[in-house]
Amino acid sequence: MAGSEQLVVAVIMVGGPTKGTRFRPLSLNVPKPLFPLAGQPMVHHPISACRRIPNLAQIYLIGFYEEREFALYVSSISNELRIPVRYLREDKPHGSAGGLYSFRDYIMEDSPSHIVLLNCDICSSFPLPDMLEAHKKYGGMGTILVNKVSAESANQFGELVADPETNELLHYTEKPETFVSDLINCGVYIFTPNIFSAIEDVLKQKKDRANLRRVSSFEALQSATKALPADFVRLDQDILSPLAGKKELYTYQTLDFWEQIKTPGMSLRCSGLYLSQFRHTSAHLLASGDGKRTATIVGDVYIHPSAKVHPTSKIGPNVSISANARVGAGARLINCIILDDVEIMENAVVIHSIVGWKSSIGKWSRGEGDHNAKLGITILGEAVDVEDEVVVVNSIVLPNKTLNVSVQEEIIL
Repeated sequence: MAGSEQLVVAVIMVGGPTKGTRFRPLSLNVPKPLFPLAGQPMVHHPISACRRIPNLAQIYLIGFYEEREFALYVSSISNELRIPVRYLREDKPHGSAGGLYSFRDYIMEDSPSHIVLLNCDICSSFPLPDMLEAHKKYGGMGTILVNKVSAESANQFGELVADPETNELLHYTEKPETFVSDLINCGVYIFTPNIFSAIEDVLKQKKDRANLRRVSSFEALQSATKALPADFVRLDQDILSPLAGKKELYTYQTLDFWEQIKTPGMSLRCSGLYLSQFRHTSAHLLASGDGKRTATIVGDVYIHPSAKVHPTSKIGPNVSISANARVGAGARLINCIILDDVEIMENAVVIHSIVGWKSSIGKWSRGEGDHNAKLGITILGEAVDVEDEVVVVNSIVLPNKTLNVSVQEEIIL
């Protein structure tokens, strides 16, 4: 192995059950980071990207989920990639920087020279090796992956101003009320171990302020309801903003795709982005077929080896079919995610939809969504049965329901 001064450790923040509420009903069955995009768990994509970093020693996943929920996946991905992947469970919320700091002894176990930090719920090509090289040239404590977005959408993210010549971070503000910049924080960072000293300084300042505060019991009660815990440190407001303009932080701009995965509708879009990326990185995962011995495949499609797809069906573009799914004769699938053990019967049509585990779409039935509709794409939760000749349009159906009449723009509880 290379000398310890060259080692890199990756940390992926995976959140917890309370963070995935906008992802329901899909997150009722599986932790959001394990929901499949392009046939692979969401967290698999940043993990695979980390694998491309030279001299990677270890990958840590940090979150609030029960350890048992990640145990099987962590074991299998460690064996598949032949690199240690470990899940670390936070005992309570510490904030994005506080969570990193609370596990500093684990992270520094291999004495890494650099720490790669990523949020799990982003979709990107993750240009980590190039970003690491840029970070080393900058010579600062940290480098932030950034991207340009429209001025209208910029205030949904952390906005920043960087020096156009040196790429130094000059100003950072999280979700500002007024427009600052069309350059946004992508939630991917590279730090030297000095990040822990910076977090420690913030913790000390918070502790000192708490000790200096002399207020009445009523004021103390009021401030306690508003204030964050003393050991809660946010990476954006507590670290990035104060260090901007101090030659400590730099930016690296990606010109490739980047999206946040906050909702099921975004997961469908991101599944398509990853499928298109497979053309260049993992072409063997993409299906092909001309309608003779196998189904007609249009565009980028992933079909799990255990799925059974009838030769007369037509699949794609942007379709992911998971394990043990069955697609009947004459079925048409476009821009959809079909999860484990789903049955799509003869001549059924599924467009702009996610069909949940063990669900079924009856003969001549249709599931259709629209990203621009009020409820967005159509989502069927686990074990939903859509009977023959039923149409489901722009609707969300919670688990274990049977639909024998057509619905449009409805949430079926």
